[in-house]
Amino acid sequence: MYIFGYLRASTSDQNAKRAQKALQELVQQKGFRIAGWYIENESGASLQRPELLRLLDDAAIGDAIIIEQIDRLSRLDEESWFKLKEMLNQKDLKVVSLDLPTSHIAFAPHITDEFTRSMIRAINGMMMDMLAAIARKDYQDRRRRQAEGIMKAREEGKYRGRQADLQLHEKIYQLRVINGLSISDTAKLTNVSTRTVIRVAKKLKSERLDAQGKGY
Repeated sequence: MYIFGYLRASTSDQNAKRAQKALQELVQQKGFRIAGWYIENESGASLQRPELLRLLDDAAIGDAIIIEQIDRLSRLDEESWFKLKEMLNQKDLKVVSLDLPTSHIAFAPHITDEFTRSMIRAINGMMMDMLAAIARKDYQDRRRRQAEGIMKAREEGKYRGRQADLQLHEKIYQLRVINGLSISDTAKLTNVSTRTVIRVAKKLKSERLDAQGKGY
């Protein structure tokens, strides 16, 4: 059984490193090692996560995925969540999460009878569904509160829209356009999604070409 670490990089580098260390320690305590890391820059409630899909493609039947929290996988809309579960079940992939102790039983080598394995699988499946529902509701509530806050600010004439991070955009432009780094490397260095890199690089490149053409 190979174990693969899956992390979301939407938090700070310090938090990502802390999570990586915690996962490494748990796996080592159980006498295993992590065969590879998959670090995701994409976010949101859809299954459009390149690193997760790459992990699912790389993993063999019976392998395991270790994560810091269940919501790293389960913060999806309902349709995407059930699709992900189907993909996991097709390869009989085990999901081990630091915040779900019952999932740690996947590391136990002594469980050989099918009945016990089926019971553990059922319990973990139930817990994951419950935590997925909680994560989904939390995500929806935050989006609703955000929309309500924007609407209120608009009514009061205070909302100016999301302001672009000019310094970050310039860094993306320099790395991707000027220095020719790949989209994925630029995304990792700037801690943004690949979609953001594509959008910002295209926008700034177009703006600067227009400016040159007009003799600015």
